[in-house]
Amino acid sequence: MEHIVFLDRDTVRVPLPRPFFPHQWKEYGRTVPEQVLERLQGATMVLTNKVLLREPVLSQVPLLRLIALTSTGVDCVDLPYCRKRGIAVANVPGYAQRSVAEHVFMLILALRRRLTDLHQAVQTGRWQRSKSFALLDFSIRDLSGSTLGLIGYGDIARHVEELAKAFGMAILIAERKGAVQVRPGRTLFEDVLRRADIVSLHCPRTPETVGLVGAPELALMKKDALLINTARGGLVDEIALAEALRSGRLGGAGVDVLSEEPPRNGSPLLTAIPNLIVTPHVAWASEQAVTKLAEVVIGNLEAFVAGNPRNLVT
Repeated sequence: MEHIVFLDRDTVRVPLPRPFFPHQWKEYGRTVPEQVLERLQGATMVLTNKVLLREPVLSQVPLLRLIALTSTGVDCVDLPYCRKRGIAVANVPGYAQRSVAEHVFMLILALRRRLTDLHQAVQTGRWQRSKSFALLDFSIRDLSGSTLGLIGYGDIARHVEELAKAFGMAILIAERKGAVQVRPGRTLFEDVLRRADIVSLHCPRTPETVGLVGAPELALMKKDALLINTARGGLVDEIALAEALRSGRLGGAGVDVLSEEPPRNGSPLLTAIPNLIVTPHVAWASEQAVTKLAEVVIGNLEAFVAGNPRNLVT
């Protein structure tokens, strides 16, 4: 019988069907690092979203056969150790493309159409005191005819591209930063920053992508450009971004991710900064996306037990 432990059940707030095979199921709303080892004793399968599973813990859980991630990202798991130990790791690819893509455009539209400024103007009585029927104090811009630069070109970026084309936008797909050769259909990384009116990040967090966009990259962007990050915290230098926005060197930014989550120790982006919208890592979390995630996670467990493992990353 499989012994399944879900370490952070509160991250998947939809009903979870139970696997068809004989099993024991234990779930915890959340798990702090000091509790991980104790809770995994006897486990053959573990479900986790963001709880870190590294060699010091995994080496003391000898029965563990499968780590089933309730996410696409795999950075919380020590993959090299899992490969060495023969622990299978499965993720959930593709469940949130539309949810994240729509969130990207929510941020873009809110910034380009000055949604928060206009709403505040009404709430504070500014429109009511206007001498004209329309309050024209803020410059708003159409998306049609603008250029969107995509950094990273996986499933989510392709859905963003689909929506962008519907808005009449031109698309630039960035080559990898530092690449010597530019693949067909791609544009030099630095040229995307220079030419795009809006730059949207869609990269995993890896040692190569941490600090991908810092002060030098922000300096290349148009003064009225927007930067959108719904990918991973750490891709953008938060201090440099805050300074660029405060100084007017960048038109605006929308971020759904920060370097520390939750940001208990604060962040340079959590102070009063003009033309910045921060949302709390929820781009992935539409009801439809999370329902699909739950179905795929349980399907991953069942496929593994049936001898036909799927969505493996090890």
